[in-house]
Amino acid sequence: MSVKVLYRTQATATGGRDGKASTTDGAFQVSLSTPKELGGAGGPGNNPEQLFAAGYSACFIGAMKAVAAQGGPKVPADTTVTADVGIGPRSEGGFGLDVALTVSLPGLAKADAEALVAKAHQVCPYSNATRGNVDVKLNVV
Repeated sequence: MSVKVLYRTQATATGGRDGKASTTDGAFQVSLSTPKELGGAGGPGNNPEQLFAAGYSACFIGAMKAVAAQGGPKVPADTTVTADVGIGPRSEGGFGLDVALTVSLPGLAKADAEALVAKAHQVCPYSNATRGNVDVKLNVV
């Protein structure tokens, strides 16, 4: 599969889960800390799963807006997407992610909201990146 890249960014991490990460343009910098549940100190920094959840949530709203622009129902201004991201050992070895997206589209009929979410899940880059590797559960509330 080829991708016609319209935007590219770079980030560099040092120190792993207890280090720092930043984009090369200096627009984003974050201190990292490992959660206690994964054997870390649970310090004040963020962890990769939090960053993934924030990115997926924001990107999924963008995907819904892209679908709406193609003739789907309008995405309400107060729409929210909450990404619940878990990490743990896989039965096959290594570690894996568990993801659930909870989508609130106030004012949209349940059937319209579910159809919009299903279409967005087909175009969202995060959904496409995880498809076949991570079971992403979709919940429309």
